[in-house]
Amino acid sequence: MKCGSCLSRLLLSAMLWLCHPAWASDVEAQSRALQRASDAVVGLKATIVEGARSAGTLGPEREGSGVVIGDDGLVLTIGYLVLEAESVLLIDDLGREWPARVVSYDVATGLALVQSLVPMPLAPAPFGVSSAVGTEQPLMIVSGGGSGAISMARLVSRRAFSGTWEYHLDAALYTAPGRRDHSGAGLFNDRGELVGVGSLWLADAQGGTAGRVSGNLFVPTDLLAPVLPELRRGGENAASARAWLGVQCAESARGLRVVRVNPDSPADVAGLAPGDTIERIDGTAVITLEGLYKTLWRGGPAERDVQLDLLRDGRQLSVTVSTVDRRKTFARPRGI
Repeated sequence: MKCGSCLSRLLLSAMLWLCHPAWASDVEAQSRALQRASDAVVGLKATIVEGARSAGTLGPEREGSGVVIGDDGLVLTIGYLVLEAESVLLIDDLGREWPARVVSYDVATGLALVQSLVPMPLAPAPFGVSSAVGTEQPLMIVSGGGSGAISMARLVSRRAFSGTWEYHLDAALYTAPGRRDHSGAGLFNDRGELVGVGSLWLADAQGGTAGRVSGNLFVPTDLLAPVLPELRRGGENAASARAWLGVQCAESARGLRVVRVNPDSPADVAGLAPGDTIERIDGTAVITLEGLYKTLWRGGPAERDVQLDLLRDGRQLSVTVSTVDRRKTFARPRGI
């Protein structure tokens, strides 16, 4: 449930206390922290630019959440919700709506900033320290909008994550139990401080050999602090100027098996095809997604020629791919 009254706050605080006796020392303080977190989370709806490439995989209309982080109506969300967005709408728990604009989409972290075009009477959420979150600390996942909800969570793992879409985090936050309304949801610590932004639902959040536990992946907000001034000022982070191939791969014993090639991408133009296995990039052997991405990103400018050594139908071959800066492939709203 989403807290909308003192009574509901106290009821939820009591539930949290039953699960985590450490909260019992100051129920009212925890209730206020919970309310502060809840009030800062809004719903988000985005309409995507006609003909945008991401519409085929992410859809032309997207819904999720965002967290108010600035007195000027600045809202933090997950990037794929507003990637190639034509328009954005923010919605609070009472159904009030505010039009917004995309300020930035940060390729490196996967986070995005949007800003309300009119004043919003919502206080920003304070930031916590993501790296300080422990497995015994009670956490709250808060989604926004009319169907927003709050639930408890616990940290089950902090480890690297490599997405098939040429994306990598060195230390993502994995929580359980899982929430399906995770996109852009806020992860808060027991002081009502924002420590993560929801990105994925996973069938196995725990990893390793401890057993499969469904849960969510959150992007740590610690990643935002060093680049926030740059993103607010110019809409881009210099670290996001990265070479892009346009392939999705799966790890295998021989190397990285290509499962999808993005249409009109550098890999497509170079002739890569599903079923190919990438064994080396610029002479460096790669058997993990992390290895591929870091070798690619650290190898030189975003736009350059790279050599991929492939295995195709039992034959060895080398292909030269002219990479592009990923940011240049995004569709922009009309007039921008």
